[in-house]
Amino acid sequence: MTFNARSAWAIYKRELMRFLRTAFQSVLSPVLTTSLYFIVFGAAIGSRMPDLGGVSYAAFIIPGLLMLTLLGETTSNSSFGIYMPRFTGTIYELLSAPVGVAETLVGFVGAAATKSLILAGIILATAMLFVDYTIAHPFWAILYIMLVASSFSLFGFILGIWADNFEKLGIIPMLFLTPLTFLGGTFYSIDMLPKPWDTIALANPIVYLVNGLRWTFYGTSDVSIGVSLGLTLGFLAICVAIIAIIFKTGWRLRS
Repeated sequence: MTFNARSAWAIYKRELMRFLRTAFQSVLSPVLTTSLYFIVFGAAIGSRMPDLGGVSYAAFIIPGLLMLTLLGETTSNSSFGIYMPRFTGTIYELLSAPVGVAETLVGFVGAAATKSLILAGIILATAMLFVDYTIAHPFWAILYIMLVASSFSLFGFILGIWADNFEKLGIIPMLFLTPLTFLGGTFYSIDMLPKPWDTIALANPIVYLVNGLRWTFYGTSDVSIGVSLGLTLGFLAICVAIIAIIFKTGWRLRS
């Protein structure tokens, strides 16, 4: 079966238009949140913090804040994007159309990556208003942001299929994803933690995502960039495999 580029483009355009229809809310929320974090942590607390790895504290938290927003927004947008067709019954139009798993994933993931790059650009522009910073590896930063966005778009896709009500749709981001992100080195280096908490922190998968992005910004991180990249790619592969099984079996799609 050949890849249907027109179908993938139709899904991509639909998802992107849905984002643009709520662009004001989607843009205003991360701008205000980022600004508040920089006012509280960057200005009030950051002025009393020593440099971390040769980077000022206000600049140090930029990758963490960016990851905090990306994970939440990408997961929520993707899960809502597939949940609503299930809720309204229009998912059957997608299932009956000559659209394969590859076209569906390319459409959804491509739109999520595009939205994430837009949000990342807005957040980084907002950060410039509060702190001077430079990105050591801009090319790798873009690629890593797209990789994380793709992975959590697929994760959100699975979440949207699993959820059978709006409460379940938000329970994973609120009770698990956001707390893990706050505890994943967003506002601190895990090297600052006393033993054995520095070792326990390594069990948090978000630590590797935050530090992977931090490496692309400043060339240093608490964990190896190779480990961060490998775990992210592994998570992406697992999500793809799960979605392939879901489409093959029709779990929660045809019932």
